[in-house]
Amino acid sequence: MNTPTTSLAPRVRRRRRVVVTAIALAGAVILAFAVQQSLSVAFADTTHTGPSPASTPVPSGQVPGSVIAPTEADGVIREGEQPTVFDEDRAAVGKLDRALLDALQRAASDAADDGVEFRVNSGWRSPALQEKTLQDAIVQYGSEAEARRWVATPETSEHVTGDAVDLGPWSALDWLVQRGSRYGLCQIYANESWHYELRPEAIHDGCPEMLADPTQDPRTKR
Repeated sequence: MNTPTTSLAPRVRRRRRVVVTAIALAGAVILAFAVQQSLSVAFADTTHTGPSPASTPVPSGQVPGSVIAPTEADGVIREGEQPTVFDEDRAAVGKLDRALLDALQRAASDAADDGVEFRVNSGWRSPALQEKTLQDAIVQYGSEAEARRWVATPETSEHVTGDAVDLGPWSALDWLVQRGSRYGLCQIYANESWHYELRPEAIHDGCPEMLADPTQDPRTKR
């Protein structure tokens, strides 16, 4: 059966008007919201007088990254990224005492002839990194007294002055035990086979007797 079409025309026109009106209202709401958001941002920009976080300058003399967490600029060396003693572009290596670094490089060159490579596990450290290392040791060992057997304070650490280096791997340490004194490189603490410092007199007299640990070192008491 066919349905007359004349009676549907007014209904269609009314529906179209309703749809158009709804679309217009929705557009007006969206436009009003956008304007409100723009005004809010503009107001916030005019009332904010301090520098943005990205533009906040680092205070003079402060190592970037050292306030919250030390970075490579502080001497951080990440696991698997240990540099050689020739990688002077790394702060941990390049900021070592020059005489110590020269001795390390001479020894490393000779060790390479024996198929041994020196890697730096820790070298120069900023005071911030040294403090973090000490705090981590306190957590690890359960007390400051025990931690101090392994880590000195920033004020007394030879790492902070660039006068100490922690080396690896074990093949390098074995090589140094046998030959390090020829270069003035000596293990200082009996409990730290990786910790080496420069003792120029050792070239002729041999390395001095090792201390049990850093707590027995007069330098850590100054």
